[in-house]
Amino acid sequence: MRLAPRSLLGQLALLILGAFVTAQVMSLWLFADERGAALRAANRFETADRTAAVARALKDTTQAGAGSILAAVNSRLVRFDLGERPLVDGQGTTQETVRSRIVERLDNPLEVRVEDVFVPVHGHRPMPAPWLRERMLAAGIGPLELRISVRLAEGRWLNVRSRFERPRLQVPPVVLGTMVLSLSLLMAALWLGIRRITGPLRRLAATADAFGLDGAPPAMPPEGPREVRALCEALARMQGRLSDMIADRTRMLVALGHDLRSPITALRVRAEMVDDEETRERMVATLDEMREMVEATLAFARGVSRDQPMEETDLAALLADIAGELSETGPPVVFTGSGPAVTAVRRMPFRRALRNLMENAQRYGRGARVGVNGGGRTLEITIDDDGPGIPPGDLEHVFDPFARLETSRSRETGGIGLGLSIARAIVRAHGGEIGLSNRPEGGLRATVTLPLERNFVGIGSVNA
Repeated sequence: MRLAPRSLLGQLALLILGAFVTAQVMSLWLFADERGAALRAANRFETADRTAAVARALKDTTQAGAGSILAAVNSRLVRFDLGERPLVDGQGTTQETVRSRIVERLDNPLEVRVEDVFVPVHGHRPMPAPWLRERMLAAGIGPLELRISVRLAEGRWLNVRSRFERPRLQVPPVVLGTMVLSLSLLMAALWLGIRRITGPLRRLAATADAFGLDGAPPAMPPEGPREVRALCEALARMQGRLSDMIADRTRMLVALGHDLRSPITALRVRAEMVDDEETRERMVATLDEMREMVEATLAFARGVSRDQPMEETDLAALLADIAGELSETGPPVVFTGSGPAVTAVRRMPFRRALRNLMENAQRYGRGARVGVNGGGRTLEITIDDDGPGIPPGDLEHVFDPFARLETSRSRETGGIGLGLSIARAIVRAHGGEIGLSNRPEGGLRATVTLPLERNFVGIGSVNA
């Protein structure tokens, strides 16, 4: 299933929202990192001060008194104990700041050793590689344990283990409120700014979509930012050029058709004077074919002209009327719809388009079934037949002027190849479209679609 693309406003809103959330998450991460570093430093200094205080308290205390002192100062994260051996091997110079602080608070201590040790979390996770531990120690990130060994006067060692637990991330209500307010103001400004752009663009799209041959060219909305106004002006100029070009082509076709009528009529009169009957019949047949081509060309030109007004027309009644006329002279054409389907069309050209399609189905499909359905924003007319269908590669080619799939070139069996071209030109002049498709059960389906939001006046209960 393919999802419809989001609007410009939706895309920018998601982009800005994602950038804002990413920036806030990075800010919170930096804030938490700096807060953790500050708390870690404070914890080290506090541990150093407690170590110096305990060392002073143990200086003149008996063995029993030392046990009581150690039991009182121990906590979940800081453990003190006395031993014959130091906890820190070597000089332990990884935390010189903590060592200097302890030395300052003790009177001439014998020896102080301090170091950071990388420890596994909860004691069961595997240790990282040595190079990674060194980098994590250098960066000040855990899990780390601060170890201190202070040599007392009697030769024993005061050993201290202090673990630091990174505090949970807590967002103060003021910070959270500021984030929400900033996001609200940002999205409101974005919405107002994008609406100023997308509003004129939507109206421009609707105006360009309404451009057709069934009325005067609609005026482009001259509003919005400078770039949008420039686009409107460019489209208005293009629209004018297209209208002029189509009007010139229509006038040329009409003039050509009228100019050809007179010499064809004169030639037909002269052909009747030919004595040879066979030659005369061939000449008359050729001139009749030329006359039909001229009439079809005139019909094509009239079909896309603006001379006739738009009228409210019940297409259901129009289709039923055409079906009745065609059924009298050939295979049956059945109208299966019910109820009115009223919309604004140029009645005579649109009737010609529908008749061409229905005649095609009757001629090549041994009859036809015609239905009309109005729902949503479109009105759809379907014409089904039971003929051989059309090769998929020719479904569009048959709409080309003078295109014929029937190869005999006989007017009686194939016409002159303008019927579908005329029908499509008329329907497109009304803002609609014609399409052909082969039905799975056999035969061909012609579908005429008209946009209701532009031409529609009213539709009753219609079933196809």
